[in-house]
Amino acid sequence: MKKDLLERLRLEGNPLIDGETVTFLWQGESAPQLIDDLHGWEDNPQRLKRVGADSSTGSAPTLWAFSFPLARDAYLEYSFYDPISKKRFRDPFNKHRIYNGVGSDNNFLYMPEASPSPWTKIDKNVKHGKLTRYEVETWMLGGLGKRAVYLYQPPTSKPVPLLVVYDGNDYLQRGRITAIVDNLIGLDRIQPLALALLQNGGKYRRFIEYADSDATLSWLRHAVLPLAQRELRLSDERGEFGALGASLGGLMAMYTGLRMPKIFGKIISQSGVFSFEGLDCSVVDLIRYAPRPNVKIWMDVGKLEELLEDNRRMVTILKQKGYNPAYRETGGAHNYTTWRNSLGEALIQMFGSSNETS
Repeated sequence: MKKDLLERLRLEGNPLIDGETVTFLWQGESAPQLIDDLHGWEDNPQRLKRVGADSSTGSAPTLWAFSFPLARDAYLEYSFYDPISKKRFRDPFNKHRIYNGVGSDNNFLYMPEASPSPWTKIDKNVKHGKLTRYEVETWMLGGLGKRAVYLYQPPTSKPVPLLVVYDGNDYLQRGRITAIVDNLIGLDRIQPLALALLQNGGKYRRFIEYADSDATLSWLRHAVLPLAQRELRLSDERGEFGALGASLGGLMAMYTGLRMPKIFGKIISQSGVFSFEGLDCSVVDLIRYAPRPNVKIWMDVGKLEELLEDNRRMVTILKQKGYNPAYRETGGAHNYTTWRNSLGEALIQMFGSSNETS
């Protein structure tokens, strides 16, 4: 058994996939623990068990393994981990790595029925939009000085709608949003679309700025939108603009559309946070008790993340109040790869071209 596992490890790499079972292997005298999307990362590390007979002469390292079921459409990020030193270890048998947004890399895998988005690679055969960096005042957010805002102008001279993107730097770098938009426009899957990519105030200000924040809406209305209207060629049709965000940004995108529906009539919420410690966010009260505005809503959430039930509950509330959200449960977890892989479909649903929607 040990010999077979070693041969497969060398040929196939980590983890071994058998139907809906994944087996993670480690070779050495001792083994770190496994942390991953499905098991709550450092809060719930999984112990690997020794498999096969150890060599008494020390000529062959011990092999360790941990197996669990995983859906065939899953995308999973993981790392090996020492809970004593708090140190993470890269998997030497998996070359696939990705930055995790908190200072280190994760290894990752796609199950057989999962795959990366086809629209993230830069295509030389399509026209590319122009991305420009600006600085805007932040006093409306209680800050001093200015903050960067990136504006994307699509390759057209015609007026276009605007999509405001919360956590814009992450969507730009990790979400590859400009490549996705370029490709979808070039393939006539969406209408030409401008972007305003907003930077949050950092780790300790992001919660304040994105948790149903009227201060952020004021900043958007009085600083960001005037900049975008001055520098981009934007349409003036009511409700044609959109708001996009993930996690807390997904909450803020929903709040933006429901508070300013005459401007932002299209909402894309990815893994939105709609309650904290059993207390609903204000946006839930807007849905329950305020008149229903004319907005289109897209929601997606990974089946491997803790926010799954919160998003399911939110969809139920929306439908009970007469909304008709487009909703997808993906095979991923709470990370930008999962959001990136479903972003194209979300944009097509919200901004599909006449050919796409006919």
